[in-house]
Amino acid sequence: MRLSHDGPMTDALRIPDELTWLHGMAGGPQWLAELPDRLATCARRWSLRVGPPFGYAMASLVVPADLPDGTPAVLKLQFPDAESEHEATALRRWDGDGAVRLLAHDPDLRALLVERCHPGTPLHALPLDEALDVVVGLLPRLWVPAGEPFTSLAEAAAGWTVRLPVKWERAGRPYERRLVDLALDQLAGLAGSQGEQVLVNQDMHAANVLRADREPWLLIDPKPLIGEREFSVVPMVRGIELGHSKAAVRRRLDRLSDELGLDRERVRGWTIGQTMAWSITGDEVFDDHVDVVRWLHD
Repeated sequence: MRLSHDGPMTDALRIPDELTWLHGMAGGPQWLAELPDRLATCARRWSLRVGPPFGYAMASLVVPADLPDGTPAVLKLQFPDAESEHEATALRRWDGDGAVRLLAHDPDLRALLVERCHPGTPLHALPLDEALDVVVGLLPRLWVPAGEPFTSLAEAAAGWTVRLPVKWERAGRPYERRLVDLALDQLAGLAGSQGEQVLVNQDMHAANVLRADREPWLLIDPKPLIGEREFSVVPMVRGIELGHSKAAVRRRLDRLSDELGLDRERVRGWTIGQTMAWSITGDEVFDDHVDVVRWLHD
């Protein structure tokens, strides 16, 4: 499929398989049905030539786009969830320092036009310790002061605390209740005792940091919150991209906590709390998340 600002050039848009789960979400079928028109609107508005969608995005349609002068970019059409609502604002706040630059934004369409990373190799292509070296160098640049309109980590944690037991019951109690209670205890103890509040990211795992030309590595796809620094390494500790084993998870916890000057027990607690909160989506249970919590609790 190719689109120019004059309209479709060849095939109709094919929705990537990674987005089909949205048929089961409130508003998902309508959003999926509207994607061709939204894509065509953005192509006209910004005079873009766009290519077939990338297949890795789980909550957005993401396509390569060329600007009128030939500059390569990426067009992202977000499913309107709360976690990504302020992504454009976070990218503006970082202004290209360690993250991709925002080139244009249409909040009504939830459309972002951002710089394209070239060659775009994900961080998980590196061995574990080399990848952690990159994270240690990159994260402090992203810890910038911020305020409204970002949601606070404390508010997010309160929501996780309410929703987790409900999701666990609806999913048929897929794992032992002690893990739910452990997460609730961790979240309750951490939310009200945080340190300095900075811009943190719920989704900085090793597939969301890409090799680029402008800088060696750039962050993409933030899900921003305002919270303490210890929370910001949770996705890297939890993520399967750099190895899914007890040893790999603990290696990431230990190195990132030590070398970034973070409180290891708070990092561990936040990882347990949010990983449990994100362990169930609809009818799907993420066993890898449950593994991580068991490994960190043992």
